[in-house]
Amino acid sequence: MKILLVTDAWEPQMNGVVRTLSKTVEALRGAGHIVEVIAPSDGYWTMPLPTYPDIRLAPFAKPDVEKRIVRFGPEAIHIATEGPLGQAARSLCLKWGMPFTTSYHTKFPEYIKARFPFVPLSIPYNFVRNFHNSGGRVMVTTPSMKEFLDEKGFKNLAPWARGVDLEQFSPDKRFAPEDVYKDLPRPIFVNVGRVAVEKNIEAFIELDLPGSKVIVGDGPQMAELQKKYPQAHFVGAKFGDELARYFADADVFVFPSKTDTFGLVIIEAMATGTPVAAYPVTGPIDIIPGSDAGVVDEDLQKACLDCLKLDRKKTAAHANNYSWEAVSETFFSYLTPEYEPVARKRWRRLRRLAKIASSPYHIIKKILRKTWRVLRGK
Repeated sequence: MKILLVTDAWEPQMNGVVRTLSKTVEALRGAGHIVEVIAPSDGYWTMPLPTYPDIRLAPFAKPDVEKRIVRFGPEAIHIATEGPLGQAARSLCLKWGMPFTTSYHTKFPEYIKARFPFVPLSIPYNFVRNFHNSGGRVMVTTPSMKEFLDEKGFKNLAPWARGVDLEQFSPDKRFAPEDVYKDLPRPIFVNVGRVAVEKNIEAFIELDLPGSKVIVGDGPQMAELQKKYPQAHFVGAKFGDELARYFADADVFVFPSKTDTFGLVIIEAMATGTPVAAYPVTGPIDIIPGSDAGVVDEDLQKACLDCLKLDRKKTAAHANNYSWEAVSETFFSYLTPEYEPVARKRWRRLRRLAKIASSPYHIIKKILRKTWRVLRGK
C-alpha cells in the first residue's frame, strides 16, 4: 500500500514520538509498503516552537504539501501531529474528501498549561478535539488514554501501543564494557528524556533517596535545573548503544511525568532489566502494575526504594511483550485506505488540475485577471 505520513515531529528531533513514528515506518517498509514522510526537515523554512527552540515548525509549507500529496497519490494518509504540517494535510484531506487517520501522542493541552498557566485547558482541548474528530480513527497510546479522551469528547479512539528494540535495549548492555556510572555512589536512580517543565523532573530530583540521581537528556529547562540542583548529575543527551548503557547500568529508572500518554522510555528501561518507578497515571498504569518490572505509587520515593528489591530478569522479560512489528501491524490495521479506483480517479484529476494551474497560459490569465481587478478598483 502507498501510505503517506505527515508529521511535525521527525528527525533530527529525538523523543518518544519520533522514535515511535520512525520505527513504525521502518517496519512498514520492511513489510513491503511504500511509505512517504512529510516532515519539517524536508527543506522547509522553519521557526522554533515558542518556549521550546529545539522543536522546529514549518508554518508556510501548505503549497508544497499539496504538490507532494498529489504527486505521491497515497492510498492511505496518517496525520501524526497537530502542528502546521498536520493542519495543512488535514485541510487538504477535508477539501478533497480524502479519508485520513490521526494519532494522539502527547497531552498537548497539559503542555500548554504547564508553560502558560493562565490559559484555560478548555481552549487547547477544543482545538485538538476538533482536529482529531474531523478524521477517521484516532490512534491513542493506551486503554486508559482512550478512556480519558473519550470523556473529553473525542471519537473513534483505538489503542495503539509502543514497541522497543530488544537488540539495542538489552540486559547484555549492563556493565559492558564498564559501568558508565563508575564514579558515582550507588544506587543509581536515572531519568531519561526531555529536560522540560512538563516532564516534572524536579519531583524526581527533590526526592530523598540514597546514592545518586542522574538526568540523561537535554531541553529548555536544563540550565535552570543545573543551577538549582548542583547535587544532581546532568550528563546531556545520549544516543544509540551509549543511551542503552545509561539505562542498563542504572539501578532504578524514575519516571516522574504526569503528562505523557505512554512513556516509551519506560519499556526501554525495562528491556535492559532496570525496573521503573512512576506515579499511577496514564502510561505507567497501563504498563507497570502486575508486571514485576516496576512500581507505581503516589509516593514516588517509596516506589523508587521498592524497585531496588525487584528481579532484573523478570523486568527484562516483561519488555518482550512489546515489539515494533506488532506495533506496525496494529497501525496498518487502523488505516482507512480508499477504494483504489476512487483514489486513482482523484489523483489523476488533481494532477491534471495542477498541470493546468502551472501552465504559462493559465499563469498569464491569472495575472491579467488580477490586473483588471486592480484597475477596475481604481
